[in-house]
Amino acid sequence: MIPIALTIAGSDSGGGAGIQADIKTFSALGVYGASVITALTAQNTRAVSMVEPASPAMIAAQIAAVFDDLDLRAVKLGMLGGPEAIATVAQGLAGRAVPVVLDPVMVAKSGDRLLPADALDALRDRLLPLATLLTPNLPEAADLLGEPVAHDEDAMIRQGQALRAMGAQAVLMKGGHAAGAECVDLLVTQAGVTRLPAPRQNTRNTHGTGCTLSAAIAAGLAQGRALPEAVTRAHAYLQAAIAAADQLTVGSGHGPVHHFHKVWRHG
Repeated sequence: MIPIALTIAGSDSGGGAGIQADIKTFSALGVYGASVITALTAQNTRAVSMVEPASPAMIAAQIAAVFDDLDLRAVKLGMLGGPEAIATVAQGLAGRAVPVVLDPVMVAKSGDRLLPADALDALRDRLLPLATLLTPNLPEAADLLGEPVAHDEDAMIRQGQALRAMGAQAVLMKGGHAAGAECVDLLVTQAGVTRLPAPRQNTRNTHGTGCTLSAAIAAGLAQGRALPEAVTRAHAYLQAAIAAADQLTVGSGHGPVHHFHKVWRHG
């Protein structure tokens, strides 16, 4: 049987992030993808022009429907919207024996805010305790903790440990917003810290990187991989997708990474 992963997130009409990026990532990695859509967004590679949330009742009904029928092996959480949607998702996942990868989507690549400030407490209180892995970038980690953005690896580790203390079992601190020629992600777990470095790549086509990474981790967990292996493989997949991103010509702003770089042939 093919492993099945579920993404609970918003829809990106431009196809580079959100539900669309998650399904592409699952498919590229050999995992069947199911979805619960929390919001519709009108966006492209340049901007988000409108966001329309799904009702809590609709979110709850989607969660119930997929869990009732599908053998879900992992869940990825992305853009959830406001406190009511977060509470609905938390209630729908409570008691489910399935690993949860939480990507705390707060701001789009265009700079548009996707998580209202009043939803931060709900995310901290309701979802962090359900997270097998939390995957914040540096500004998101700072927002969750109410602290300045980390500017070195020692601060990243300290913030990762603080987020674990708030309820997440493990934290992947993503270093893409830091300066320097090398981009370093840090996996902070009870067992210690795993350093995942990569050369910083010169491309503007990085729309959906966070969604893609968290979905790739969820895919690995759905396949039965241990968390460190799932994270390491997902990190390598994303770096290759970024390296191949300029093979695509999608939009005039921040284009998507190349999810199907191993499948499509260009030339």
